[in-house]
Amino acid sequence: MGLSTHVLDTMHGCPAAGMAVELYATDGGQAALLQRLVLNHDGRTDAPLFDHASLRTGTYRLTFDVGGYFKSRNVALPEPNFLDRVSLDFGIAHTDQHYHVPLLVSPWSYATYRGS
Repeated sequence: MGLSTHVLDTMHGCPAAGMAVELYATDGGQAALLQRLVLNHDGRTDAPLFDHASLRTGTYRLTFDVGGYFKSRNVALPEPNFLDRVSLDFGIAHTDQHYHVPLLVSPWSYATYRGS
């Protein structure tokens, strides 16, 4: 249990290995950076963003460097990119549950959901 994420590159049909991600705690209009990380070969973090013991109720933001990732894959992108950084704001209400926040992304679209 805790908080986890992973990213799937829907353009290439593979995990988004090497994508940079930031996790923030948010409070109103303020955001405090908690961690910066790079996704592994499976498009996941090597460890949970929060394990069960450190998960707290509140609001959070995950920011994904989509533009940087697709540039690193040598995808020809317009300037400016349609999607550069994708931020997902979400809330954690139940610390006894697992929160999984996946991102499915291409240079032109994204989708997310609360996974298991």
